[in-house]
Amino acid sequence: MAEATTRDLLPVPQPPDFHPTITVAPPSHDGLHFWQFMVAGSVAGMIEHMAMFPVDTVKTQMQALGSCPIKSASLSQALTTILKSQGTAGLYRGIAAMGLGAGPAHAVYFSVYENFKRRFTVEDGGGGNALGHAGAGVAATVASDAVFTPMDMVKQRLQLSSSPYKGVVDCVRRVVKEEGYRAFYASYRTTVLMNAPFTAVHFSTYEAMKKGLSEVSPESAEDERLVVHATAGAVAGALAAAVTTPLDVVKTQLQCQGVCGCDRFKSGSIRDVVETILKKDGYMGLMRGWMPRMLFHAPAAAICWSTYEAGKAFFQDVNCSSNISKGT
Repeated sequence: MAEATTRDLLPVPQPPDFHPTITVAPPSHDGLHFWQFMVAGSVAGMIEHMAMFPVDTVKTQMQALGSCPIKSASLSQALTTILKSQGTAGLYRGIAAMGLGAGPAHAVYFSVYENFKRRFTVEDGGGGNALGHAGAGVAATVASDAVFTPMDMVKQRLQLSSSPYKGVVDCVRRVVKEEGYRAFYASYRTTVLMNAPFTAVHFSTYEAMKKGLSEVSPESAEDERLVVHATAGAVAGALAAAVTTPLDVVKTQLQCQGVCGCDRFKSGSIRDVVETILKKDGYMGLMRGWMPRMLFHAPAAAICWSTYEAGKAFFQDVNCSSNISKGT
């Protein structure tokens, strides 16, 4: 009986328009092309730095030594002094230099980071780890600082109270004439030494926080993606800023030396600058501006990461739609 039943079963033909589902492989890491990382990073960097520029101005003036700095370590007094002496416009002096430098620098920053993160992820079996993220971050900052340092120097000189420069062009022209091209990179070594640990702490903390926050409520991770990126970025930015404030003070000293009464150093060595700071202000001098620095980097990182991840998501959707329409 069983055999008769089996023989009576007929195969059901597939409908003529049936096609198996085709899975489209992403064009590259995270589904993005190299240039798309650059665009997303550039937009994120410009929005981040220009939104937080007034806080950066306060930090710069608090860190400079000589006749031009604000002597009080109080953030509120520093802000009041700037507003009284220069008005609201004083908080935005040098923002053009920031805009010119932040876009290209962050394009390099994020594209290099993603490239190295992909390599380190592949090497450790696809899982990723804090050391890999830190290493990718260090590689990113070495490359991006080479692009950003000249405009950062111009920006900081324009931010000083009683700055002798009329604007970006005037500053660049006078620095080249009076100090030579080397002045634009006087702080590059210090900047890299500061940003290497900053970025290592920043990226490893961000990736760990992002993973941890996503695992807290995985069912709603997609809906809360913006909150996760902003929160992880804020924590990472604040922690990295606190750790690296002493080196940031040294960087400001080197970039602003000889301007409106600020000290000029015999050499560009970090040791020379640190000794001068310790002699004038003691160890607390190395932490000048730590509060506005943290107040800058926490929201700045939140803005930057959420904007960058939103940009990546946009390009991922564009690439997916393009691949589907091509039928590849």
